[in-house]
Amino acid sequence: MTLPAFDLHRASSIDEASDLLARYGDDAAVIAGGTELLLVLKFGFSACDQLVDVRGIPELTGIRVVDGVLEIGAAVTHRELERSGLVQEQIPALAQMERAVANIRVRTAGTLGGNLCFGDPHSDPATFLLAAGADVVLRRGSDPARVLPLGEFMLGPYRTALNEGDLLVSIRVPATTAGTGIAHRKLAFRERPAATVAVWVRVTEGSVAEARIAVGSVGPLAVRATDAESLLLGGAPAEEVAAAAAEACAAERDANGSVEYKHQLVRVLVGRALADALQQSA
Repeated sequence: MTLPAFDLHRASSIDEASDLLARYGDDAAVIAGGTELLLVLKFGFSACDQLVDVRGIPELTGIRVVDGVLEIGAAVTHRELERSGLVQEQIPALAQMERAVANIRVRTAGTLGGNLCFGDPHSDPATFLLAAGADVVLRRGSDPARVLPLGEFMLGPYRTALNEGDLLVSIRVPATTAGTGIAHRKLAFRERPAATVAVWVRVTEGSVAEARIAVGSVGPLAVRATDAESLLLGGAPAEEVAAAAAEACAAERDANGSVEYKHQLVRVLVGRALADALQQSA
C-alpha cells in the first residue's frame, strides 16, 4: 500500500485554514499529527488530495490555566500532555492516562484535537475527558467560537459536530480541586483498547455529591452511564453502580469479545476506577 499524492497547505491562522477548507471542499482535510488520517488515506478508506496543516496556528498550541480550567490547544501532542508539569499539577490523572495512549511513536506525533476529531470509539482521551466534564472550542474563520460539551461534540463512530470549515481550537478541562478525584482504567489486547472507563467524583462530608462515569471502546461511542451515576449519588454499593454502568454502555460483539464479556470488563474496570477516584477525593 502506498500513500496517494496530495498537496500540503500550511495554514498560519484560523482564517487561512477555514478559507482553504472552503476553497477545496470535500477534496480537503485537516492534518496535524497525521497518525490516523495518513493511515485511512493509505488504505483507501478516504480520499482527499488537499491537506491543510494546522500545526503552525498559534491558537491551537500551548497548555494554560484560565479561571481554574486547563485549556489545551488542539494541536498539543499526547507526548506534550504526558510530560507537562502544568498537567501533572492540575490534573495528574490526565498525564497518567496519556502515558498509556497507543505507543511512543503515536504519542509523539498524534495530537489531542486530532484524536477527538477522528471520532474513534476506542479513544482513551475521549472517555477520560467525557468523565472530566470537558468542553471543546470550535471556530470557523473569524466567526464567534462555539463551545460544546464533549458529549455533544461526539455524535457516533467517526462522526463529530464539526461543521464545514470548522476547526477544533482547544479543549477545556476543569482542574482537579480539593474533594474531587478522577480515575481512568482500560484493558487492551492490541493497540486500541477493548474497554475503557473513567470515573469522576466530588465528595462532600463523606458522601458523593457529584459523579460522572464514562464508558468507551466497547460500543460505537463513549457514553455517560447516567443511571450508574444516580445510583452512586444515592449511596448504592459499588457493585450495583458498576453493573448499571455495564448495562448503559451499548456494548457490541467484535474481535475483542462478546457482549457479555465486555459487560464483565466494564463491571470490573468501573469498580476499580471508582475506588481510585474516591481515594483521590479523600
